[in-house]
Amino acid sequence: MTEPSHAHHLSVEDFDPAASSLTGSVDPAVMAELLSIRSSIDNFDATLVYLLAERFKATQRVGILKAAHHLPPADPTREKAQIQRLRALAESAHLDPAFAEKFLNFIISEVIHHHQAISESHSAVAATGVVPVVSQDGQGFVGAPDALRRPDDGQTHDGGANL
Repeated sequence: MTEPSHAHHLSVEDFDPAASSLTGSVDPAVMAELLSIRSSIDNFDATLVYLLAERFKATQRVGILKAAHHLPPADPTREKAQIQRLRALAESAHLDPAFAEKFLNFIISEVIHHHQAISESHSAVAATGVVPVVSQDGQGFVGAPDALRRPDDGQTHDGGANL
C-alpha cells in the first residue's frame, strides 16, 4: 500500500466533515442533506479502512507461515477462486463485478508484495541468523531486535545485514 507522507502526521481529528467547494453556493437545506448523506459515506469509509487493516494483519500471518515453510508468496489457484467468489458476491449485492475484481486484484498484488518481502526477510534470517523486528503497524520490518543494538549508540550491529 502507498505510504503516507510523514512530513505531516495525519489525524482523524483534522478531518472537516463539512468541507465542500459547494458551501455558500447551494441552498442550505440541500447542503444539510448532502452533508448528512456524506456523513454515512464517511462512516462506511472508516469501516472499510479498519476492515482492510484487519485483513492485512491476517495476510501478514499467512505470509509468515508461507515463508517459514518455504511456500511461494502467490497462490494463483486460490486467487482465481477468490476473484470468482468476489464477482458472484458483487453481482448478488448489485455492485459492478468488474469493479469488485479490480479492487480484489489490487489487494492481491499488495498481499503478494508483502509476502515476497516476508519471504526475503526469512531468507536473510537463514543467511545471517538475525531476526528482524516487525513494525508497530504489522506491515513490515524495522530492523534487528534490541539484543543487537549497542546501548551506547542505539545503532543496529548485525554484520552488515540491513533487514
